Amino acid sequence: MGVVLALMAGLWGLGAVMKVAPARRWFLIGLVYAAVVIAHLVLPDGAPLRMATGGSVRPWLILAGILAVVVAYRAVLRQLRTKAKDRVAEMTETTPKPTFSNVELDRYARHIMLREIGGAGQKKLKNARVLVIGAGGLGSPVLLYLAAAGVGTIGVVDDDAVDNSNLQRQVIHRDADIGMPKVFSAEAAMKAQNPKVEVRPYHRRLDQDNAADLFADYDLVLDGTDNFNTRYLVNRTCVALGLPLIAGAITQWEGQISVYHPAKGAPCYQCVFPEAPAAGLAPSCAEAGVVGPLPGVIGTMMAVEAVKEITGAGAPLRGEMLIYDALFAETRKIRVKPRPDCPVCGGKPV
Repeated sequence: MGVVLALMAGLWGLGAVMKVAPARRWFLIGLVYAAVVIAHLVLPDGAPLRMATGGSVRPWLILAGILAVVVAYRAVLRQLRTKAKDRVAEMTETTPKPTFSNVELDRYARHIMLREIGGAGQKKLKNARVLVIGAGGLGSPVLLYLAAAGVGTIGVVDDDAVDNSNLQRQVIHRDADIGMPKVFSAEAAMKAQNPKVEVRPYHRRLDQDNAADLFADYDLVLDGTDNFNTRYLVNRTCVALGLPLIAGAITQWEGQISVYHPAKGAPCYQCVFPEAPAAGLAPSCAEAGVVGPLPGVIGTMMAVEAVKEITGAGAPLRGEMLIYDALFAETRKIRVKPRPDCPVCGGKPV
């Protein structure tokens, strides 16, 4: 029996040296094994060939059984490994990637610690799409703080370019940005502050033809413009699309802010301001002047209201207007209500 096993081992080794495929080597060994078994079954007891190969067929059958068990075990093991790999691949494909990277978790840690925001609120901020009208005095702090807060997509609309006279209050722009379109100057500052946010600059004037298409891509609008025609247009578009509107205004030493959202029972902008004031009664900053830090105060409040609106934290300024008098360091709130004869919202939820 030892001679036959040595012959089989020799065939395997010789085949390896000659680079014969394993399947063919197994085939040759199988032929030798089959010849031995047949000899034991055909030849009579005591035959020299039977005696030379163990004297009985039983050891060969046992050997075949052992080999069969080993082969079967290896096949089952291979199948289990394949299934395990497939399962891992499936889990890799179906398991969602983490919402935040380690860098983002560290950056937004102070938000996540707040009970009113937490991880769920920060995720809402990351998924939010906010459009800011104007990259001037109010837009500057709004845009910087929305980017810093981790709002995922921020659009900014403005057709103006940075002027030297803007830099006293429009802190998102730098002296080196003079002459550059404000939306691109703002984009550079926001990306420098937080590369994780997507900034969409729209260097164009907002008008009746493009407003609806622009607003349709966003969940929330903030208006920091300084002319009533644009304010009314923004309000009409927000009401038509059911979007909440956070609007602020400033002049000289005083500013105001409110959240307009008829869909949640609050008035729209035109409910509170039915008509534009007569010329000269509400001069712009360029006409009446404005103290430099005031836009920062009101713009930052607008950004806070945006965070609250997105995350559901606290009580937004719906149905209320906050007025801040910087000269005498006074704040007050007044109630504002929907107006039944409003031509935009009709004083009813839309």
